[in-house]
Amino acid sequence: AKYVAPAADIDLEVLPSAGSSENVQRLRYEPGVKFALVQSDVYQAYINQGASGHAEAARIIRPLRVILPLYNEEIYFIARADAPYNYVHEIRDAKINVGLLRSGTAMSATTLYRLMFDRPLPDANISFLSNEEALARLVTDKSIDVVVVVAGQPAKLLTDMKPEARALIKLLKLDPKHPASQAALKTYFPTSVRASLHPNLLTEDVPGLAVKAFLVTYDYNQSATQARLARFARSLCENFGTLQAEGHPKWKEVELAMPELGRGWAYFPPIAREFERCVAARALPAKAKSCTTEQKILGLCE
Repeated sequence: AKYVAPAADIDLEVLPSAGSSENVQRLRYEPGVKFALVQSDVYQAYINQGASGHAEAARIIRPLRVILPLYNEEIYFIARADAPYNYVHEIRDAKINVGLLRSGTAMSATTLYRLMFDRPLPDANISFLSNEEALARLVTDKSIDVVVVVAGQPAKLLTDMKPEARALIKLLKLDPKHPASQAALKTYFPTSVRASLHPNLLTEDVPGLAVKAFLVTYDYNQSATQARLARFARSLCENFGTLQAEGHPKWKEVELAMPELGRGWAYFPPIAREFERCVAARALPAKAKSCTTEQKILGLCE
């Protein structure tokens, strides 16, 4: 908002939400919401539901359009420090908190479980509590064995922890060679949770999984709205270097590119055209400055 909106002459307010599923609903139906951050598995789940005959899912997702693929969001599996498992593929029979209903975390956690263990997460083993409440139960009454959190690193929930947390909790690792992990990696991405970003909790990097986040909008047809969104895209492109240098560390992972999307996905044409023009202009070599004879003699230019 700080680096892009002013130059685009738009007011951009960041709203709290429960996650990707709620973001999709609000973008679709809530007046004034023009952008949403949506995880790739949530977006794809709506497409799949619509394709399988769910009319409401199809109605929700059909007019949504992608602005830009952004960054990977890490998926953290948090267990008690004394838990008998150290790897994600060992949690088949664990009691797992998957985050709030209608959240992207709930979708990612349940999808991952189904991929890894070839069955849905049993109702008796699933809970839908906030991260904070779930972590409290994890270490106090132990009614929860694993808390799943989805957040781009550095994850504030983890960075805010004191060093004493190491005695209470641990992050489970991904073993990419295990068959269950390989099944998950067909949809999700390998990553590494870096100790340098979470020094109070980790002493070494932890191999893990991630899901891609996308910036999404609606297929607006009013010319004034299209013009405002095009200005936003132009400002994002022109200020991209500042975003990467001064914004959230995750911006360093973002590329100004529009890779081919899967079936049922589509870019928003007015923004896509603006990005194409801006990216092409950025790629042009800088025009050479003319040199005076004196400057050439002094070796100031060639």
